[in-house]
Amino acid sequence: MGHNSAILWHKFWPPVLVGLLLVLAWFGGAILLNRQLAQDYLHNQGATAITRTQWMDLALNLERPKLPTPIQIYRELVRSIWDEPVTSKRSLVYHAWVTLQATAVGALLGVGFGIGLAVILIYVRSLGASLMPWVIASQTVPIIALAPMIVVILNQMNVTGVWPKAVIAAYLSFFPVTLGMFKGLRAAEKLHLDLLKTYSAHGLRVFFSLRLPASLPFLFASLKIGVAASLVGTVVAELTKSEDGGLGARLLAGSYYGQTVQIWAALVMASVGALLLVGLVSGIERMMRVPS
Repeated sequence: MGHNSAILWHKFWPPVLVGLLLVLAWFGGAILLNRQLAQDYLHNQGATAITRTQWMDLALNLERPKLPTPIQIYRELVRSIWDEPVTSKRSLVYHAWVTLQATAVGALLGVGFGIGLAVILIYVRSLGASLMPWVIASQTVPIIALAPMIVVILNQMNVTGVWPKAVIAAYLSFFPVTLGMFKGLRAAEKLHLDLLKTYSAHGLRVFFSLRLPASLPFLFASLKIGVAASLVGTVVAELTKSEDGGLGARLLAGSYYGQTVQIWAALVMASVGALLLVGLVSGIERMMRVPS
């Protein structure tokens, strides 16, 4: 028991220590960044002799700080998750659900397109050399500039609702999936391919018996990146199309009204959503017993 405790301690103390240092640095940064705001507020309230304790205490509890503390973000998360009805647009649960819906649709579109494109690049070799540069070039366009164009074009085509956001999410997620699947399909050993050919195995038989199993470790690694990228794409789309709600709309509203605590709470919620999606992919990977 003591040996197991020692192993756990040596395994977990480094991340715990790093986490504590980050929290301390965060509080220190909040004090430094909010110092002037706190001192100006106290001067406006008529204070003449401002002590260090006064302005430091206020710097950690400002209503609209430059950098909120983890405690302020935690309180905002509790308020907007537990104290608000989930159907209210003041609830982070409501906005997270809107974002995750579009993310799920976009991830499915991006994954399907990425896998299909990778298969085409492998089996139609004449297209591989010509399409791959365009696949790479597609990611050089800043998504923040591309998102409004996609939303406007799709709205003109009467494509509204979740689909414009899903298309933008798919745009970001298909690229890592395409590259991962392409590399994975090429990972099958030539010796095994030659062996299957000696048994007159071609086409789909080779694909399902050898290439697809060999590609799964690469595919799942790229899926983890893809689902996280799809959530980023959805949030960016919601900055453009905020009337439907979502975490991006929450970020936009917070920036309009200077609610930095609200902004950080939405960012934390988006991070949790991305972790859940990556965890879901990891769970499926473990269920399928994909070798790492």
